[in-house]
This record gives sequence, C-alpha cells and structure tokens, in this order.
Amino acid sequence: MNSGDTRQQLRAKRRSLSTVEQRSAGMSLAANLRRETFFMRAKRVALYLANDGEIDPDKLLDTAIKSGKQCFLPALHPMKTNSLYFIEYSSKTQLVTNKFGILEPAFNIAQVAAPWSLDIIFMPLVGFDRQGNRIGMGGGYYDRTLAFMGAQEKLKPVLVGLAHSCQEVDLISRQCWDIPLHLIVTDREIICAKRK
Repeated sequence: MNSGDTRQQLRAKRRSLSTVEQRSAGMSLAANLRRETFFMRAKRVALYLANDGEIDPDKLLDTAIKSGKQCFLPALHPMKTNSLYFIEYSSKTQLVTNKFGILEPAFNIAQVAAPWSLDIIFMPLVGFDRQGNRIGMGGGYYDRTLAFMGAQEKLKPVLVGLAHSCQEVDLISRQCWDIPLHLIVTDREIICAKRK
C-alpha cells in the first residue's frame, strides 16, 4: 500500500469519529497534557484549529491562554507559496479562511513568531508511528518550516504531534526531508519517540 492510500484511509478513520467521540478525545488530550512539566514551563506555544477530523486541541488552547502563555497558530503566507508562519493568537484575533478552507489568523507581520522562538509546536497529523515519524496532509508545510531542526538534534522547540489513538501505524518510511517528532500525544497516552 502506498502512502497516498494510507493517508486516505487514516483521514477516513478520523473523520468517522462521532461528535461525542471527537469532543471526548479533545478533553482527554488536554487532560493528558495540562499537568506535564514541559507544557507547564512553556511560555510560547503553537497549536492549530482542528479540521478534517483532526483531534481538537481547543481545550488545550484554552488552558494555555488562561495560564498566561503566548499562543500562536499556523497561517499560510498570502504571497509566498508553501510558506507556513506562526501568528500570535488571542480570543480577539481575526480569523480568515485560507485556500484549503482552514481557519487561521489574518496575516500580520508584526505578530509573526520565528519557529525557533517557540517552546512547543503542537501539530496535527494524519498518521504516526512510535519512532516519531508522521504522515501529514502531504503539502510538506511543517517539514519546510522546521527544516532548520534537521541539521542538528535541536531540543527547542519541542515538536509534539497530536492525534487520535486510531491514527497509529506500525512504521512510517521516513524521507530525508521529514522532521521527526519528539512526542506524540493521543487521547490515550503520551508517547516519547524512540528513534531507530
């Protein structure tokens, strides 16, 4: 089976979860993370707004905002192709729909954070394995944005994939441009990536 087929199957699996299952998964995700030391100590975190059946980190975003963290959301650059930026977010931030139909903050250069200035980047994924490999939506936005981490084993930002437990696969074939995750957090557990 090729990666395109795997991606489609995993997307269908997460979309098949009911509204109740999705809500419960998001609450469990937040509960699994909110007392973790690395999350409590973080001052600048990037999250995302769920789309296409992704596990919803909105409760985690609420927790981060209430605890005084600076929060950022990914946004596509309006002029540069395939460029992902992190823009500061608050409850007053104006959201717009991007070319993929995903809500994101309106682009404002004054509110852009360099990815290396963030403590944690929580990112969505389609599939994951326990070695920290992920299958994304196929556009390579996160990999290109985080390419600076590939040259050395950087500890910051901590890269955390968020997923439903049903999105786990045995092994994902890693490409040279893929940036591995440090942790994967699901509705059931926190997985420390074990690199092979």
